[in-house]
Amino acid sequence: MIQFLKDSTFAVNDVINQAWDVLKKHYFSIAGLCLLLFITSNASGILAFYFRDVSRILSSFMAIIFVILYFGIQLTLFKYIFHVIDDEKENVSLQDTLPTTKEISYFFIAMLSLLVIILIAFAALAILILPIIYIYRSTERAVDIFAFLSVVFLISFMMRVAFYPFFIIDRNEKPLKAIRLSLAITRGNFLKLLLLLTFLTILHLLSIYFNYRAFPMLSAVLSLVNSFLVVPLSSVAIALAYRQMMKEYKGEEDPTFIKNII
Repeated sequence: MIQFLKDSTFAVNDVINQAWDVLKKHYFSIAGLCLLLFITSNASGILAFYFRDVSRILSSFMAIIFVILYFGIQLTLFKYIFHVIDDEKENVSLQDTLPTTKEISYFFIAMLSLLVIILIAFAALAILILPIIYIYRSTERAVDIFAFLSVVFLISFMMRVAFYPFFIIDRNEKPLKAIRLSLAITRGNFLKLLLLLTFLTILHLLSIYFNYRAFPMLSAVLSLVNSFLVVPLSSVAIALAYRQMMKEYKGEEDPTFIKNII
């Protein structure tokens, strides 16, 4: 187990170091797309608040437009990173990295499919909790256990399926197959992904902590570092982790869903 932890740590270090090298060469393009994501997210919130009192139909329409725009930019970001990683070009045209209508459609179909899967899983989990209510005669204990297991399941499941957009934009896979492939390549790599996620989110968590502890200046500095360094670095690191897992993947070309859950 100790050797496995060492190997996992070294693998994460390699990904971070490679991500840093890529980011240094293409910082302004990658950071610019991350900034565009930030602006789109905040602008959508402001406009939704404004149009809420004007028209609910218009507000809903604007929300849909901004959701499509936000995830479209996100897919563009990852396609751009794949281009600079694979082609090793100094200059990559953003026009070549724009997602197609088909890719965006597949992305949202997969997202809705995951939502259905999660709802079904929560329903099954609720049924499994019922005996605890009968045994302990306490709904409060059952609710606590259900909440804990739900959080563990949601975090674990989302980490396992997080790479489905890459299969859509990188290999033109269909939505459900992209989800199955994400489960397949992350099987056995959960600890590595958890270590990578922990490293990439530590500054963000510190920013929240210092803001909660009433240190606004320190929180603001960490927030800036997180926005203009950690987020771009995270995007490159996740794309590189996907590439690394694909190189090491020895499984089926069209894996089954149940076989790769655990």
